[in-house]
Amino acid sequence: MHYTKINEQEIKKWLKKNLSQERYSHTLGTAECAKELAQKFGLNQEKAYYAGLLHDCAKCFSNDKLLEIIKNNLQVEECELLNYKTLHAPVSAHIAKTEFGINDSEILSSIRWHTLGKINMTDFEKIVFLADKIEPNTREKCYCEKLHQYLNEENGLNKAILECYKATVKSLVERDLKICPLTIEIYNKLQDIVKV
Repeated sequence: MHYTKINEQEIKKWLKKNLSQERYSHTLGTAECAKELAQKFGLNQEKAYYAGLLHDCAKCFSNDKLLEIIKNNLQVEECELLNYKTLHAPVSAHIAKTEFGINDSEILSSIRWHTLGKINMTDFEKIVFLADKIEPNTREKCYCEKLHQYLNEENGLNKAILECYKATVKSLVERDLKICPLTIEIYNKLQDIVKV
């Protein structure tokens, strides 16, 4: 099934032009990792690959451009504007739809929520979220290995995601950045799910 209006090579060409070399490498790693996780958890591999490929397509846009696109085209949570590092997620979903013709709601939602996440993420959203954190091209090897170990356990997907949130909260505190209330809410919810 075709999920985009242009082929994979054209998408990669666009990404190469609009992303830094490191971000492009991360993007390819995320796409492959999402595909592997989809296979592991019995989800659509092609959709996961395209979600991974396009998850950061707006990552290298300037903050001004991101804010302009959000203001003119999108509705975002107030807390998403607290940290410029999360602005690219809703814009990437918008670009995936308008530039590449993605209409699949699962792909768009997984791109939309790959930074902050949301309450009651689907397994598909979770694997794209996770692939972004554990792809092998640019992520720290020992951190990735730790999360991969969780994936082999019962309730492993939720355990791995919870570990991501622990690292995120710790990192935000260490860098003296604001924490979106949604992040805390998701963290608490995951604690409940994992402790059951």
